[in-house]
Amino acid sequence: MTVYFIGAGPGDPELITVKGQRLIRSCPVIIYAGSLVPAAVLEGHRAEQVVNSAELHLEQIIELIKTAHANGQDVARVHSGDPSLYGAIGEQIRYLRELDIPFEIIPGVTATAACAALLGAELTLPDVSQSVILTRYADKTAMPAGEELGSLAQHGATMAIHLGVNHLEKILAELLPHYGADCPIAVIHRATWPDQDWVVGTLADIAGKVQAKGFRRTALILVGRVLGSDHFSESSLYRAGHAHLYRP
Repeated sequence: MTVYFIGAGPGDPELITVKGQRLIRSCPVIIYAGSLVPAAVLEGHRAEQVVNSAELHLEQIIELIKTAHANGQDVARVHSGDPSLYGAIGEQIRYLRELDIPFEIIPGVTATAACAALLGAELTLPDVSQSVILTRYADKTAMPAGEELGSLAQHGATMAIHLGVNHLEKILAELLPHYGADCPIAVIHRATWPDQDWVVGTLADIAGKVQAKGFRRTALILVGRVLGSDHFSESSLYRAGHAHLYRP
């Protein structure tokens, strides 16, 4: 018996790995995050038990897993995006280790990757940014020392900010001194879902655009010069005259 933490991707049911889909269709027990995982992801399943974890607290989820373990049943624990990012799997894994219940993590497409694809953007451009910072806004859960937005923004790297659209004005105030008012920024609402929408602007004007759209939740903020730059060097990998293992 194994618990499979499966990344269902950002919303589009086709953006799940072949392995993740196979496990969903074969596991006798499915526990899925129904508030963020579309029902279409579960199509084709033959599970004996399907439970929406949005209605449960942690201890109830663990009790379901314990029962499945006692019955020798594999569990598909389905999370949105990639379960290793803001998936709240760490606390579940801690219980599983204490209970000596085997588990495996199946990676998924992240919201950041989905948003970059939607915008037609590469998040790491030569001479512009070679780093991507994935972070969140400190609201109910405080940020560790040194991970405040202002501290991270000092790097000037491409930044993906989760769970922050309701606090956009405060976020902009922390970013402005480091990125500048003209820095490109995008706010993407429910990327890859049928009702996906987004706005692109600068740190100076994005707040008004987001307010006009009415985005209040399930939105990712992407900020960085890579979103608006055509001035960057070509990569060495494909440059004529650059030799490497496959192109002597």
